[in-house]
Amino acid sequence: MAGQKMLKFTKVEREMPEKRPPNLRKEDFGEIYAEYARDKAAEQASRCSQCGVPYCQTHCPLHNNIPDWLRLTAEGRLEEAYEISQATNTFPEICGRICPQDRLCEGNCVIEQSGHGTVTIGSVEKYITDTAFEEGWVKPIRPHAERGESVGIIGAGPGGLAAADMLRRQGVQVTVYDRYDRGGGLLTYGIPGFKLEKDIVMQRMAQLEDGGVQFVLNCNVGEDLSFDAIRGKHDAVLIATGVYKTRDLPNASADGIVDAIDYLTASNRKSFGDDVPEFDSGELNAEGKRIVVIGGGDTAMDCVRTATRQGAESVKCLYRRDRANMPGSQREVQNAEEEGVEFVWLSAPDGFEGDPVTGVKVQKMRLGAPDATGRQAPEVIEGADYIEGADLVIKALGFEPEDLPKLWGVDGLEVTRWGTVRADFGTGATSLDGVFAAGDIVRGASLVVWAIRDGRDCATAILDYLGQAADVAAE
Repeated sequence: MAGQKMLKFTKVEREMPEKRPPNLRKEDFGEIYAEYARDKAAEQASRCSQCGVPYCQTHCPLHNNIPDWLRLTAEGRLEEAYEISQATNTFPEICGRICPQDRLCEGNCVIEQSGHGTVTIGSVEKYITDTAFEEGWVKPIRPHAERGESVGIIGAGPGGLAAADMLRRQGVQVTVYDRYDRGGGLLTYGIPGFKLEKDIVMQRMAQLEDGGVQFVLNCNVGEDLSFDAIRGKHDAVLIATGVYKTRDLPNASADGIVDAIDYLTASNRKSFGDDVPEFDSGELNAEGKRIVVIGGGDTAMDCVRTATRQGAESVKCLYRRDRANMPGSQREVQNAEEEGVEFVWLSAPDGFEGDPVTGVKVQKMRLGAPDATGRQAPEVIEGADYIEGADLVIKALGFEPEDLPKLWGVDGLEVTRWGTVRADFGTGATSLDGVFAAGDIVRGASLVVWAIRDGRDCATAILDYLGQAADVAAE
C-alpha cells in the first residue's frame, strides 16, 4: 500500500511552490516562494522514484537521506520525515532555502535526467522543517549527561554553529566567539532576506542558546581577546571564521566602488532596524543609481537582486563567461531577470572612469580553449571595448582567506600556499595540538552546505580528540 504513494513522476508534473510576481516581490525583502500546503508537499514528494542508488543523496555534501524523508512526506508521516532530515543536517530549514539544489541534489535526480522534471527536494525539505518548528517537534538540546570538557569555537557562521550543536548534544561545554553583534555569520549578514528571512536564522540561534551554547559577540580575536587566551581557556578550539577578504581589482579605489560583503551587510542591518550611516548617506544604497555588479556567483546574484529592491535606476551584471559557464545558480539568474536585472555576458572590467565612479571600462570576451580546470578560458576581443555607465559598482569576485597567523599573532599555525589554514582533510586537525579548522578557512569554498558538513565532521573529530585526551589523563 505504501509503495502506491510513490513513483508518480509519470502522472504528476513537477511543481514548485507559488512564486510571488516580480513587481510585488521587488517591493520588499520577504521570501519569494510561498509554502507548500500539506497535500501539495506530499504530492510532489510522491514523484520520487526511490532509486536503488540515489544520486540525489550521493551529490549532497551532507549525504542527506533524501529518498527516505521524501517517502515519509508522501505518506503523511511528517514528524518522522523531520527526524530523518535533521539526523544528517543541522539546519535543514536553511539548506532547503539557499542550497543550490539545481546543481547538487535536484540537478542529479534520475527522473530529471529522464526528462520528467526533478523532484522539488529543496522545497519539500523547507516545508518539513518549517512544519516541525510550528508543531513543536524541534526540541531543545538537552544532553543525557554533562561533560567537563569545553570547546571554544571562533566564528558563529554555519560551520561553527553546526559544530556547536553536535558538541552540545554530547554534553560538551561550548563557547562561540564572533566579531559581529549577532550570530549566524553570512546567514545573518551576507544572504538577503528574500532568500533567507532572518527570523529563520534567529530561531536556530535561540535554540542553541537555550541548549546551553554560550555566545561571546562583538569579539574581534586578536584585538578584544587573544587567540592564546581562548586556547588556554578550552580543551580544544575550532577555527570556523569563513573567508571575508574580498578579491580585488586593479585601480578600483574610487568612491562608488564597493565590496559585495559591505553592501549586503549594510542592507541586512537595515532589515534589522539598525542604524547604518553608510546606507543612509547613499554610499551603500542603490536607490536611484545605475548599478553594475561584477561577478557571476551566488554573491553577485544576491547583490543584483538587492539593488532592484532598493530602487536602483538600472542593474547590470558583468560576467566574463557565458550563461552556461557561470558558477551561480541558474534558478537565481532566472529570478533576477524576472526582476529586471540585465546580464551582460562575455564582459570583463578593464578599469574605471571618474572619482566618484561614473563608468566601467568593459572588455568584450570570447571563450577559447579549456584552461587547467577544463572550463573554456575567456579571451579578449581586441577593439570591442566600451564604457558602461555606473554610479555604484559592486565587486562580487569571491573571497580569500585572511592571514590569521599574522592577524591573531599565532606562532605555529601553518597555512597552505593559498593562505588557507593547513588542516587534515578528514578531521580538520591543524598543526597546533587541540586546534581544528573547518569550512571556508580550509577549502576556500563558499557553499553553506559545505560549511555545515565540515563543522559536523570537525565536531566528530574533536569528540575523538577529547576522548583520547581523557584516556591519557587517566593513565
